[in-house]
Amino acid sequence: MKKVGNHNSITRKLYLSLGLTLVFSLTSIAQVAAPEAATPAPADAVAASGGDPVKGKELFNANCAACHKLDAKATGPMLRGISAKHEMAWIYKWVHNSSDMIKSGDAAAVKVFEENNKSVMTAFPQLSNADIDNIIAYTSEPKAEAAAAPTGTAGVPGTAAPENAISNNVILGALGLVMAMLVVMLFLVNKVLSKVAKANGIVVAPKEPTMPIWRAFAKNQFLVLVSSIFLLLTGAYLVYGFLMQVGVDQDYEPIQPIHYSHRIHAGSNGISCKYCHSSARVSKHSGIPSLNVCMNCHKNIAEVSDTTATPDHSKAFYDGEIQKLYKAVGWDQSTQKYTGKTEPVKWIRIHNLPDFVYFNHSQHVTVAGIECQTCHGPVQTYEVMKQFSPLTMGWCINCHRKTEVKMEGNEYYTKIHEELSKKYGVDKLTAAQMGGLECGKCHY
Repeated sequence: MKKVGNHNSITRKLYLSLGLTLVFSLTSIAQVAAPEAATPAPADAVAASGGDPVKGKELFNANCAACHKLDAKATGPMLRGISAKHEMAWIYKWVHNSSDMIKSGDAAAVKVFEENNKSVMTAFPQLSNADIDNIIAYTSEPKAEAAAAPTGTAGVPGTAAPENAISNNVILGALGLVMAMLVVMLFLVNKVLSKVAKANGIVVAPKEPTMPIWRAFAKNQFLVLVSSIFLLLTGAYLVYGFLMQVGVDQDYEPIQPIHYSHRIHAGSNGISCKYCHSSARVSKHSGIPSLNVCMNCHKNIAEVSDTTATPDHSKAFYDGEIQKLYKAVGWDQSTQKYTGKTEPVKWIRIHNLPDFVYFNHSQHVTVAGIECQTCHGPVQTYEVMKQFSPLTMGWCINCHRKTEVKMEGNEYYTKIHEELSKKYGVDKLTAAQMGGLECGKCHY
């Protein structure tokens, strides 16, 4: 009989390939030695003045941070290491009443006054010498150096790579090798079976021709009718859905020329929406805040806190956006003066109603007492502002149907509320029952 192949040889080859795969996989997923623990930072040294830097930081933030920074010039000079420039007795007098020292002709006081654009420092007679010692102790601390990023670590910036992590490339490579082995095995098995069949005189019967499925489907009139109706209904539904989305810009999230984080301002700092959008209380439009409103705070805030950074936006990114603001308003941070050279900021509008729709912010915000988040969503969580609501006619009508009119302190609606509440037999009226569904309310 004719030999059909050496099966033991094939088996040995398969076992050898499997063994090499296991060795390769075990080598690839070997554990990486854990990095050495970081050396703890030394404890903060107490300043030579004998003050407490922890208490000094609290006093500094409460009394000094509005005009001074530790490592940069603001309205007043930078204060880190200020104790090395002046004697403590002089600092006590300056903090308690700097104006008297300037009037008396003190040379050092006059020099500080002239170097800082003749800005008059607020007197702090309520601060004791011990309080000033604590502040000086805080300003005498050495500047903390940023921790160096560990080398040899791959991954997304701002995220630490997990220990003993297995590379995706290694896993994909192992899976690819296994798939290749399966293909080779199938090829070898087919080859062996073909030899066995040929050696034993076995002939494989050819396949009988069959009718193509599309021809069988075309001959069945019922299936053709049902499929045609289904396709017509599906097409009409898709066309209707597409047309109903024309002009609807929900979740529109453009990139602005200056990055403004509502998460930081409205969320972390708790700034009221109506502080920046003040015209929303008295006008039809909420208005775009002027850059002067921004400078009310950022005249002295040239950089953000380290805790503000996120994996997507670093501290350097936020500080760079503040510099864009300074460039737009013409603010020279070094001299603490406006240069007069301004640049317009081309903000991109997000919410844009059609011209035939009338919407009054003051009527909703002031009269109705509607919160901004009702229409604009949880803006205090947005890093980039977007359109939260669809702002469609149906969405507005549904809001009018379910929103009750607030009557507390609203005498404008008292008389009409009494009459309509009797008519509808309810205690509180909705905006729809007060005429909120009339066409002329929203359309010219």
